[in-house]
Amino acid sequence: MNKHPELALNGVPVCDTFAEAFTTVGTRIIVTALTEAWVRIAAAEATGYATSVIACDAEAGVEKYLSPAESPDGRPGVSLMFFAFGQTALEKAVTNRVGQCILTCPTTACYSGYTCEDPEKNISLGSQLRFFGDGFQISKKWGNRRLWRVPVMDGEFVCEDQTGTFKGVAGGNLLICASDQKRGLLATEAAVSAMQQVDLTILPFPGGIVRSGSKVGSRYSKLKASTNDAYCPTLQAQTTSELPQGTGCVYEIVIDGAAFEPVQQAMQVGLHTICQQPGILQITAGNYGGKLGKHHFHLKDLIHSAHA
Repeated sequence: MNKHPELALNGVPVCDTFAEAFTTVGTRIIVTALTEAWVRIAAAEATGYATSVIACDAEAGVEKYLSPAESPDGRPGVSLMFFAFGQTALEKAVTNRVGQCILTCPTTACYSGYTCEDPEKNISLGSQLRFFGDGFQISKKWGNRRLWRVPVMDGEFVCEDQTGTFKGVAGGNLLICASDQKRGLLATEAAVSAMQQVDLTILPFPGGIVRSGSKVGSRYSKLKASTNDAYCPTLQAQTTSELPQGTGCVYEIVIDGAAFEPVQQAMQVGLHTICQQPGILQITAGNYGGKLGKHHFHLKDLIHSAHA
């Protein structure tokens, strides 16, 4: 990382550095329900405990909510995205989450949100969950797609047989150094609201914001990651700090997406939004020196925007 900014946007110093992201396997599913309220409940349940593959089975989040006109069955819906480091791990995570959080949720249905030309890249949805029907489940053709109708106590759970996977990008990020916690949070919230409008991306952390940024390794041998002490304001006198003078708070936004371009677009939207907020002292990004992740998002490339 670069402690000394060499760039600026709207007067806010921006470090001449880059965010380093990783190739993952991703998928997208569409969940619908009788009301928007139950769609939101289902989405929250299915994407919970899915912030980071450091300790979770997947990284997941809401891509966008869908109107009845946009959904497969004419009801309110939501597009959910899931990412893991392998197809087998992704399939296990998604089927477990759909089985425990969508199948169980009143009035929901579940459809594929991504079509794959290569059948080898599909993962199971209803093809596994249908067995909950104990032999009473019914297969239904929907064009060239297959749905399963699984009897449940409020009627039927409709679930598509499979969904496709794609090579995704996980770990785009921005680090926001602010004068205090309140200003830092308000600025980061504004950025999150703008970034959530970018299709094919998710922000997997709580409310899209990370306060516990981590570094690889720890003084404790059993830990894979530990607090990023260089960015902890309370440790500026005790460690080699990367923070500008006067920093009282740092927040991070992590972005996962279906490809390089949407992640870059979300980062660009976020950067431009943050740099319009008061109390921001510096913007930087996290990386591993370019040695671990093949996708590099240079902040200097994000400064020039058609929306600026």
